[in-house]
Amino acid sequence: MSAPIPISERGYAHPDVLVSTEWVAAHLEDPTVRLLESNEDLLLYETGHIPGALKLDWVSDLNDQVVRDYLSPESMQRLLRSKGINANTTVVFYGDRNNWWATYAFWVFRLFGLERLKVLDGGRLRWVDEGRPLVTEVPSVPPGTLVVGDRRDGAIRVFRDDVLAHVHAGQQLVDVRSPEEFRGERLHMPEYPNEGALRGGHIPGAKNIPWGRAIDPTTHTFKTAADLKAIYESEQGLSPAADIVAYCRIGERSSHSWFVLTYLLGYPRVRNYDGSWTEWGNSVRMPIERP
Repeated sequence: MSAPIPISERGYAHPDVLVSTEWVAAHLEDPTVRLLESNEDLLLYETGHIPGALKLDWVSDLNDQVVRDYLSPESMQRLLRSKGINANTTVVFYGDRNNWWATYAFWVFRLFGLERLKVLDGGRLRWVDEGRPLVTEVPSVPPGTLVVGDRRDGAIRVFRDDVLAHVHAGQQLVDVRSPEEFRGERLHMPEYPNEGALRGGHIPGAKNIPWGRAIDPTTHTFKTAADLKAIYESEQGLSPAADIVAYCRIGERSSHSWFVLTYLLGYPRVRNYDGSWTEWGNSVRMPIERP
């Protein structure tokens, strides 16, 4: 099994946002650290998880159950307190699919201005590959006392009409879906049911940079900053100073690319369009390109 390059040696803008499996193993008994597992497979947690980790269900925990939106501040506060989170708690996200849903949860937490957030580099796959323990026991934690403020969408979230203005202004967009989705041949990833929108294609002017290209497939960890810059800047022409919008199908894969551009490469103005293709591809008279 290949050993990853140490996080501190990869040249990231904000290396402290990632923690290694060794760091997590050393903090399993730390009462100021809360591990949250967020998976695409909603039943995976119950089959075994990192000792002390709690489940974060991206469907029922993070989303309003009536309106297509995220939780209100009051609901978010109840959720976080139920996970035993206090003002001094460091939250570490991890999950399956190379942390696809872990970075989505990270992004949702950032909408509420939460700061003490980290991601386990390599996620669940790296932990398992190293032969580290998984348990089925669900930990019991005392209620937390964290006070959650207003949700602040503007800095890192963008809505459909703002994206349309972004297109008309000729600004940069990143479509992180598969090439088949980008070309309009599919409405979902190749291994998934072909559903989600009435029209296929991509938002005009978008660059197709699939989210998974940011991951080293041999270690499941993030690629070095130099390798990431070679993809996003040298190959695809993104500018670190640009106003960039990332999107996918429902905003989860694009949150992974948002994380990479914002925290690993240090881009100051990246927003995630969580309406993404399920909104754009179902909207009347929205412009669509196909190669």
